[in-house]
Amino acid sequence: MIELSPLNLAAVSLFGVCWLFYQPFLNLMGRRGGAVINTDLMVVRTAWMHNMARRENRFMDGQLLAQALSSSSFFASSNLLLIAALAGVLFGGQTSYRNVSSLVAINSSSRLLFEGQLALVLLTLARGLLDFIWGIRQLNYVLAAIGATPERADDATHHAFGDAAGRLLNPALHSVNSGVRGYYFALAAAAWLFGPIPFIAATLGAVTLLVWRQRRSPAAHAIADLRKLLENPPAPPT
Repeated sequence: MIELSPLNLAAVSLFGVCWLFYQPFLNLMGRRGGAVINTDLMVVRTAWMHNMARRENRFMDGQLLAQALSSSSFFASSNLLLIAALAGVLFGGQTSYRNVSSLVAINSSSRLLFEGQLALVLLTLARGLLDFIWGIRQLNYVLAAIGATPERADDATHHAFGDAAGRLLNPALHSVNSGVRGYYFALAAAAWLFGPIPFIAATLGAVTLLVWRQRRSPAAHAIADLRKLLENPPAPPT
């Protein structure tokens, strides 16, 4: 049983709240009308799938999704390698603890605490790996939906196919984004090795950076403008 000091317990509690409730908090901000990349991109991706359904040549759409699938597979493979490396250290027992302590100035009062710190990083990466795997599977479903969309049909049929494809694409890329976000929290969890204060600072820093990129970054403003253009297209010149 790992005995945590009050400061370590507070740091772990803060991390757990930030890690588990970041996405619901982001969804809440999006529902309240703020510029949030993930929420705005849902509109953009749905528009993409509607346009895809109306195109006769969908080669470019398939290529774009194949690129997303390739990137997701790369991240998943990297994640798996990190998990394997961490598991090797975690199950190395006293030898791993002694070797790591001699190389890095870690702040662990016991081997059990050291293993708990590594286990938290491992858990964070494992959750991200599961998100990547689910995202990859869903992207394959989207490719099948694109292939099944008829080339010649009326507007209502094309709209229905595009809407269905959009409802596949959005959760697929949402899962991939969740997997990428796992790296931020894994780095924050790794800071626990250097003590509870660096752990708290890294956790708050990761959340601040993620929120800034979602709401205040140049990409966030550009995507918000793109959503406005899609929802309220400018009038054609007379």
